[in-house]
Amino acid sequence: MPDHQSFLKVTGNQIQNQAGQIVPLHGVGLGGWMNMENFITGFPANENAFRQVVYRALGKEKADFFFDRYLEYFFTEADARFIRSLGLNLIRLPFNYRHFEDDMNPTVIRESGLKQLDRVIKICADHEIYTILDLHAAAGYQNQDWHSDNPSQQAFFWQHKHFQDRAVWLWEIIAARYKDNPWVAGYDPLNEPSDPSGEMLDAFYRRVVAAIRRIDPEHIIYLEGNRYSQDFSVLGPPLPNVVYTLHNYAVPGFIDGGDYPGISRGEYFDKSVLRSKLLQSCQYMLEHQTPIWIGEFGPVYTGDPKKDAMRYQILEDQLSFYKELGANWCLWTYKDLGLQGVVSLGPDSKWIQKIQPVLEKKAILGVDSWGGLDKNVRHIMEPIEQTFAEFFPNYKPFPFDAQWQINRTVRHIMLAEPLIEDFYPLLNGLDLAQIDELMASFRFESCSPRQELVQIIKREQGVPHSS
Repeated sequence: MPDHQSFLKVTGNQIQNQAGQIVPLHGVGLGGWMNMENFITGFPANENAFRQVVYRALGKEKADFFFDRYLEYFFTEADARFIRSLGLNLIRLPFNYRHFEDDMNPTVIRESGLKQLDRVIKICADHEIYTILDLHAAAGYQNQDWHSDNPSQQAFFWQHKHFQDRAVWLWEIIAARYKDNPWVAGYDPLNEPSDPSGEMLDAFYRRVVAAIRRIDPEHIIYLEGNRYSQDFSVLGPPLPNVVYTLHNYAVPGFIDGGDYPGISRGEYFDKSVLRSKLLQSCQYMLEHQTPIWIGEFGPVYTGDPKKDAMRYQILEDQLSFYKELGANWCLWTYKDLGLQGVVSLGPDSKWIQKIQPVLEKKAILGVDSWGGLDKNVRHIMEPIEQTFAEFFPNYKPFPFDAQWQINRTVRHIMLAEPLIEDFYPLLNGLDLAQIDELMASFRFESCSPRQELVQIIKREQGVPHSS
């Protein structure tokens, strides 16, 4: 039987327990829990802007209750039982720094955030599920996008040592708290870093790893590549007891992806192309013979049976590559409103009914980066795109390109920010019982599994169909 009472460690290109048994880590990310994301929960733009509207609409006491109930209901014993029933043994726990410190009172710990981590880590351990702790949104924003709670396009984390100091401080606190817990499979210090210079990331990693190691010499540390966990060329030689992790989203699985096999964003994709691109992304790990962990992957689903069948095929092909490589993996994401999650809120849930007017406007305006299309705002986008093509034909801003920058600016910031205000009249005047009923929509018992996805995971994990 596996030895669950010992820490996992890196041995060669494998993750093992202290008895020398290989422990493949296969699981899901708990996106949207301690780091809320717009497509997962239903608000536009970034989390902090949404929180501000909730506090204005409800007042402090009821807004605190709103978010406390959300955190409690989003993950319970029922969720852990279900995840374990799929044959999975890992949950990646993304969190926002705001749960642990306040910008007006930095480096003063907020115990409420630690208690939420304690609660879910214990629930997972009770069901023999490992957890990896993931700083998904760092003070100052480590990347240019909404999922680091960034209201802008600037990753200030790389420009101000103060923000880096705060991240190191937080990891010292976390390491001290969980250094004796063998069910914590390790620490992921920075989700999808995006250092424009490429010169800061390796130095920060070596600093934060050293700080953690002074307190906790045992736990594995998981380090992601630059440019949204894609580029490992900026990293120096691998560090001991470290796993290097990439994110492996397939272009034909994006919201605007084409047929599979077929053309997506002007490029042909089939199984061999996906495999080739994965091997390119894994070169650092393969060259240095370190373990591979795919920290995020997974297509989004459209509701069109034909298109979604292609997306399930993408997922199965990716899982076959991971098995070939002996890679550990973590599917994104566990629970949402129906775009990507293993389980989703029902369309008749109180929360979705309440925010339906916002969801409809979001779809029309295409304001969500992950789940929105621009077909209804082409009259806005096309003149801007044409202007850039004419006057700035060679403009390729970091991290991706001019098209990404235009979408980020116009759709995901300019059109998204004012739409947040639509939540004010929807929430204003609610009492505690009504808030509790809304948040109970996120309980496992109120959600529905995506059955095709569940069956794929079970087959991959060797779980009998009837279980």
